[in-house]
Amino acid sequence: MFAVMKTGGKQYKVQSGDTLRVEKLAADAGEKVQFNDILMLGGDKVVVGAPLVDGAAVQAEVVDQIKGEKVINFVKRRRKHSSKRTKGHRQQLTLLRVTDILASGADKSGIKAAVGAGSVAGVAVAAAAPKKAAAPKAEKKTEAPKAAAAAGADDLKQLSGVGPALEKKLIEAGVTSFAQIAAWTEADVEEFGEKLSFKGRIEREGWIEQAKELASK
Repeated sequence: MFAVMKTGGKQYKVQSGDTLRVEKLAADAGEKVQFNDILMLGGDKVVVGAPLVDGAAVQAEVVDQIKGEKVINFVKRRRKHSSKRTKGHRQQLTLLRVTDILASGADKSGIKAAVGAGSVAGVAVAAAAPKKAAAPKAEKKTEAPKAAAAAGADDLKQLSGVGPALEKKLIEAGVTSFAQIAAWTEADVEEFGEKLSFKGRIEREGWIEQAKELASK
């Protein structure tokens, strides 16, 4: 017995035990699917659908999701400065093994209908599938300095020329108190001037002297 079925806009003549490749289906390897668009049944008695055979179906097991052979598309345009383009494509396919052909009773078989992965129903099936839990996002590097600031750090904006953006840079560099700045050496001033891209500003604004006064309050 054989059947002529339709899927993915193409027609296939199949028998039980046949292996065939069809346009990608919304199904995983090992699942059983059922094709309900049967155009014709053949064997001892030929039945031709109008356009489909009522109650008939082809059942198959999904072997694997594969890709077809690479197709090269080469385009050369005349009179456009010799424009040309080469593009490759591999069609996504589903490898099936036909397990059974039903002449009737397809609606009571209990096997899910084969649905194309690109169809509206296929998209709905994919959306209904359980999603993997998203991996926790890595903690931002600035959270530790922020936590330190929240734990009683000095208000560095009291220093001359220090606004919210510059205070944030200082905290990210590990500077959270006036006492730290008051204890800076010439090497520290040079290092932080380079690191925070405001070379010479520390001396001009007199941060160390201001920090000593603020730390003593």
